[in-house]
Amino acid sequence: MKLTRLKTAALAAGIATMMTSTALAADVKATMIIYLDPSVQFFNPVVKGAKDAAAQFGVDLDVQYANNDPVRQNDLIESATAAGVDGIAVAISSSDAFDESICAAVKAGIVVIGFNNDDLEGAKGNCRQAYVGMNEFSSGYELGNRMIKEFGLKSGDVVFNPREIPEASFAVARGGGIEKAMKENGIKVETVRAGLDPAEAQNIMAQFLIANPGVKAVFGTGSVTSTVGAGAIKDAGVKVPFGGFDLAVEIVNAVESGAMFATMDQQPYLQGYYPIAQIALSKKYGLTPTDVDTGQGAFLDKSRISSVKPLIGSFR
Repeated sequence: MKLTRLKTAALAAGIATMMTSTALAADVKATMIIYLDPSVQFFNPVVKGAKDAAAQFGVDLDVQYANNDPVRQNDLIESATAAGVDGIAVAISSSDAFDESICAAVKAGIVVIGFNNDDLEGAKGNCRQAYVGMNEFSSGYELGNRMIKEFGLKSGDVVFNPREIPEASFAVARGGGIEKAMKENGIKVETVRAGLDPAEAQNIMAQFLIANPGVKAVFGTGSVTSTVGAGAIKDAGVKVPFGGFDLAVEIVNAVESGAMFATMDQQPYLQGYYPIAQIALSKKYGLTPTDVDTGQGAFLDKSRISSVKPLIGSFR
């Protein structure tokens, strides 16, 4: 079951009534596994949300990073399972790589919540008991259609969609949504591997735009390409509309200045908070973990970006 915004608010209200004015004793153990490394700023609010929930619900929280290494991520899942933790919150960045280890954890009685990235088949493709995050495909499709309408993109046009990690589930889903919107309108999508290093990604994107001056629009797929996209367009000396995903100081500034049309916000703080809260609620009160769509109302253009600006600095 997906939570609507009203249901999400009701859940939050219900959670609040269970909390005391002071932090609870840590009687639940949980491991959070992030598939990238600590240098990726996007996950700062995710960790902040997780730690806040841990403090409020009495969870002994261990945050681990897989450094974009599926073998290491499986090792982390297996280690948490062997340690007998009560819950695991894991970013499912691959639709295949973690199926066995996650299923083994669930069979061992551990609550497993996916966050940020999900199996492309959702619950049908993975044993995780719930997913907290954006509907990646729908968000890509929405952004694609909004830019088609706003900038008059038409059949025969070419757009550029660089992807940090093309095989990652978020890139496949978001990029797939963008591609669907473009295909329905006869527009061709070109993509490259941009990587996770911001300077390198900006250079790769700029060089592509220089070599392909006919590109009519640029779509960032994740936090890195969206953060450096405006800079890449400037470096290439072209003027094309640009839209992307996530929030960072650079992204907010680009939207406010008009260098970026819009960004899709997946509310990462909630992606950290809700999995840990649900693990605690499941263990303490027997509540069933529930999917939460953190990307509802995610489209932020210049008219809306100021409403979320105060959040950015608090997580850096």
